[in-house]
Amino acid sequence: MEEKKQTFGMLRRKLRVKFCRLRATVTKKEGFCYHHYEVGQQFTFEDFTHPEKDFCLGAVHAMFPAMYALTFGAEFPFMENTRSLRTTCPDGKKVEFLIEVIDEQGNVVAKPRSAAPGGPNPKAMDIEVKECTGKCHYGYQIGDKIRLKGLKCPEGFCGAAYHMMFPTLFALNFGATYPFMENPNSLDTLTCPDGGHVVFKATRVEEKDK
Repeated sequence: MEEKKQTFGMLRRKLRVKFCRLRATVTKKEGFCYHHYEVGQQFTFEDFTHPEKDFCLGAVHAMFPAMYALTFGAEFPFMENTRSLRTTCPDGKKVEFLIEVIDEQGNVVAKPRSAAPGGPNPKAMDIEVKECTGKCHYGYQIGDKIRLKGLKCPEGFCGAAYHMMFPTLFALNFGATYPFMENPNSLDTLTCPDGGHVVFKATRVEEKDK
């Protein structure tokens, strides 16, 4: 087991690559914006972890799941360019942004949708407790597993834990993969923000596995 864990650790390091660049374009403005953003303004993120200096953190918080999902290959079939997504300012929808993947030259990386969107298609996902140290106020224990459908928070589930793992669930729900994982449809480093007492694994359940 230890040898296997070391092997995948080496694989993760080997597969580390530069994350894709992203662009946020202001497409709509309603009312007063504290940062004075205007329609047409564009902001470049060298990757999903590096916003421009002094960029609005409220906007970053809202667009982070989209940027994270796009980074790991998610596609949004309801968008004309499925490798993009619109996100909205959390402060009274004052500003709307279009998030796109761009290449090193600043050109949009586009993937046109192949058919008209057919409505929501929520994926089944499993959340499993992989590690548990110290005290967990929700009493989670190693091996606990919860299945959810789409992005609805399971009843009674820890809100802080769900908030932490939401970007990953969002990404998996739209087809993201993690090539450094033994199962690329999963991620096992989702760590409780309260002292790291619990580490979860999230897995998209493929049709053949249901």
